[in-house]
Amino acid sequence: MALETSAESPAAVRTVSRLLADWIGRLGGIWVDGQVAEFRRRPGARNLYLTLRDPDVDMSITVVADVSVIGAVEPPLAEGQRIIVFGKPEFWTGRGTLSLRAKEIRAVGLGELLAQLARLRELLTAEGLFSNDRKKPLPFLPRRVGLICGRNSAAMHDVLVNARERWPSIQFIVREVAVQGVQAVFAVSEALVELDALPDVDVIVIARGGGSVEDLLPFSNETLVRAVAACTTPVVSAIGHEQDAPLIDFVADLRASTPTDAAKRIVPSLAEQSALVSSLRARSHRVVVGQLDRESQRVTDLRRRSRTVVLNAITSRESEIGHLSARVRTLSPAATLERGYAIVTNASGVIVRTPDDADSALDIRVSGGRFTATRSNS
Repeated sequence: MALETSAESPAAVRTVSRLLADWIGRLGGIWVDGQVAEFRRRPGARNLYLTLRDPDVDMSITVVADVSVIGAVEPPLAEGQRIIVFGKPEFWTGRGTLSLRAKEIRAVGLGELLAQLARLRELLTAEGLFSNDRKKPLPFLPRRVGLICGRNSAAMHDVLVNARERWPSIQFIVREVAVQGVQAVFAVSEALVELDALPDVDVIVIARGGGSVEDLLPFSNETLVRAVAACTTPVVSAIGHEQDAPLIDFVADLRASTPTDAAKRIVPSLAEQSALVSSLRARSHRVVVGQLDRESQRVTDLRRRSRTVVLNAITSRESEIGHLSARVRTLSPAATLERGYAIVTNASGVIVRTPDDADSALDIRVSGGRFTATRSNS
């Protein structure tokens, strides 16, 4: 039944507190899944308290359990452990706090954890989050690299040292956060969103060293996986070793087998690029020199061929001229004169072809010269 109030007739705090306790009490016993965020054993205490946290969001609830209930948990209860609790929600009216009175606590075994991960992987695969079509290429040489890693961790050292050995001037923006335990998902996700918003960060690396399946669970968390999928900046996953495969490996734009491998994948090697440039320069020089040699030889060949063609043409023309000269000489009057003939012209210079053309003075031209003669009338 709804509580009717107004500004003129407000409800007392105790009334609201009692109603909340009544409503919450009606829930009865429920099963709750969560991760142990805080737990301290207190010798001699009858009731023990632990904080049960939702690994997907920053939300928790206090669990109150009898010592016998805590003692029955196998393996023994510890912070970071995944458990399921059967209990009854209770609202403490005096303090206005909500808690869960545990009647049974069960540790979630490795087999169940793996089964949960398998179900989550199938779900995300069906949504297309692991598709290669949505993966973004890494830049050849990023301006800045965002690095998310544990505080003063070996993974951070491996990425920074190896990347700077390959390209000394590369710049990093490092966010050292919790990469294990109950705060890991929230801390890594927050750092990821922050780095993704920076315009000069061209690639983000999430790095962590090896560990057990339980240690690496935050990197298979659905919230973190979706945060990686939502990034506009390319993300490189470098979690654990080669055999480790948390779910962010499948959603990341590039999966590196180790943090050291990530360093080799995000920046080129200056030495290798210098050697490549030198090799290309040498190849270019050889190609140009070879081309010049070929063109020079071609010009030489053309010059020789041209000379041969010209000489052949000259010889051919000389022969032709010789033939023409012989023909001209054969057809020339001089050749006729050389055979003993003469050309006789009268005083008017007309060639004498008949007796009537002759007059008293004649000019006679022979092969050796010319002379005059007088016609006799007898």
